[in-house]
Amino acid sequence: MGFSGCQALHQGVRLLTRNGIDWSSRFPLIVRAVGALKARSCLIDGEAIAFEDDGLASFELLLGRRRDRQVALCAFDLLELDGRDLRRTPLEERKRALARLVGKPRPGIMLNATFEEPGDIVFKHACALGCEGIVSKRLGSRYRSGHSRDWLKSKNPAAPAVKREDEEDWGKRGRR
Repeated sequence: MGFSGCQALHQGVRLLTRNGIDWSSRFPLIVRAVGALKARSCLIDGEAIAFEDDGLASFELLLGRRRDRQVALCAFDLLELDGRDLRRTPLEERKRALARLVGKPRPGIMLNATFEEPGDIVFKHACALGCEGIVSKRLGSRYRSGHSRDWLKSKNPAAPAVKREDEEDWGKRGRR
């Protein structure tokens, strides 16, 4: 479940969906973790993740709301820090700043894994692990909200969430 922003301000933490819905009350563990970061303010792009017992992310658990109190933020990008807009800053610099801000993984927040190996190799391993897929981002790119030529999402067709998504799309196409 993606957030357009996980925002920490001196007034508190707000978790906003892409559609601007505030889910701060739904994910208290994320709110506590982001609130504990050493920053006057920050805006983090990330995704709320619920985990199966084997450690893999499960979209079904998130939809079913069975583990809302254990959901963590997987942080992808840092868009603002202490009043400084970082969206025009190259990806690598934003990632380093995010790593410094978040530090070690802890309950409620972790950094998204980053790999420098070729995308096809990373994708092959992600599929073998049962992951939903990968997102590849162009080095040196600026942040842009929404789809961009600077990033590519590759989905694992065998992943349950991707299969469900395809079935839902099929159902919508059939109703047109």
